[in-house]
Amino acid sequence: MNKELIEKLSPITEEEQEHLDGKTTINRALYYSKDSGSSSDEVDSARVLKNGRLIDMRPHVRFVHFPKHTHNYVEFIYMVKGSTTHIVDNQEIVLKEGDLLFLNQHAIQEIRPAGKNDIAVNFMILPEFFDVVLPMMGNETNSLRDFLVSCLTKKDMVGNFLYFNVSGVLPIQNLMENLIWNMLEAERNSRTLNQITVGLLFLNLMNHTDLINVSQNSYEQELVLDVLRYIDTNYKEASLKDFAQQKNMDIYTISRILKQSTGKNFKELLQSKRLDRACMLLSRTNAPIADIADSVGYDNTSFFHRLFRRIYGCSPREYRLAEKTQSFTHPL
Repeated sequence: MNKELIEKLSPITEEEQEHLDGKTTINRALYYSKDSGSSSDEVDSARVLKNGRLIDMRPHVRFVHFPKHTHNYVEFIYMVKGSTTHIVDNQEIVLKEGDLLFLNQHAIQEIRPAGKNDIAVNFMILPEFFDVVLPMMGNETNSLRDFLVSCLTKKDMVGNFLYFNVSGVLPIQNLMENLIWNMLEAERNSRTLNQITVGLLFLNLMNHTDLINVSQNSYEQELVLDVLRYIDTNYKEASLKDFAQQKNMDIYTISRILKQSTGKNFKELLQSKRLDRACMLLSRTNAPIADIADSVGYDNTSFFHRLFRRIYGCSPREYRLAEKTQSFTHPL
């Protein structure tokens, strides 16, 4: 992390000074609203986000135990320096420098006191923010992306947090540094910059799903992630039977959990991945269509053509021509 940024985040705040002077409990007026209709232990977005903002940021308050609470917004914590200990849904998580912890609105969180050199940043995000960010992440269907976002925004997910151990991933560290800097400085176009940066952050996190930790109580969430990782990596040869054998599970159970969590079955998820890959190859390469079909797992070219037309309403060749025309008309 940039030294200047650390210096900006390190000063003792007025709130923290009160705790150093002997106050042993948080100032509830800074976090909770009596008349908001919220429960007494729900941190209210009206208190922690500035008016009109879909996303806001504040350094994590040190020197005090933050008791169990929920939020009426999505929160993620970035560990700038040192470490902090969080208990989320009764599971202890120690955030170390460079780690990211995402919490949905239903996570029950408790935070142990942090020391002077334990610097973390809390980002508060209203769910509507993702409606703005997702289109920036591409128009194509991406089941893995959609599932990760649903973990943060849906009410019926079993797991309430995603913990990314990404301290060694330089692009993600750079994006977090940029996001913090943008939000501290609040310069012109900062809102657009923040939206684009969070979109880029999610795109990069999707490339490192092997570094995601989910709730120990969320067996189904972990299984769905495993299926989506498997499809993402092995889409040409992937099959539900092969995955079930690897996991020593029955196909029915996997299918039920997939449908319940994503709204799609294995075949539909695999088809989406294969066709997304085919569209990318059609628009960015001059490879023969038969070769593209084979490379994404369809050795029957006629079937690929019929499927493609049924899904996209045009032939692969027509899609390629339209994409190239669009690229020529709207150069980057």
